[in-house]
Amino acid sequence: MAEIEKTEKITINLGLVDLGEIDLLVGEGFYANRTDFIRSAIRRQLETRSGAVKDTVARRTLELGSVQYTRAQLEQLRAQGKTVHLRVLGLGSIANDVSPELALATIESVEVLGAFRASREVKAALASRTV
Repeated sequence: MAEIEKTEKITINLGLVDLGEIDLLVGEGFYANRTDFIRSAIRRQLETRSGAVKDTVARRTLELGSVQYTRAQLEQLRAQGKTVHLRVLGLGSIANDVSPELALATIESVEVLGAFRASREVKAALASRTV
């Protein structure tokens, strides 16, 4: 799989007054642009809740960061008669050359808080196993 994208695009709706205030701060040079403001605000909120995030990650046994399964890894698991739980806070991905049948045979459950990347067919196959 090619280099994994490190960001995910989201869309939010803001009130016109809030948006105007952001534009005012951008115009005054406090932030480079709207995106810079929004990223800064999100980071500040995450910092204030960092303890809760760490506790929850530990309690739910989530991998923090990026977890990717390749076809070779999943074929090896199938040969060993083993399955995995894909549990990640960040990016969980399954290589594009993994078939839905291989995914079903080796991935018992999917819980991704962040972004889950896999082929449309694999996502459809694992839909009933996705939290």
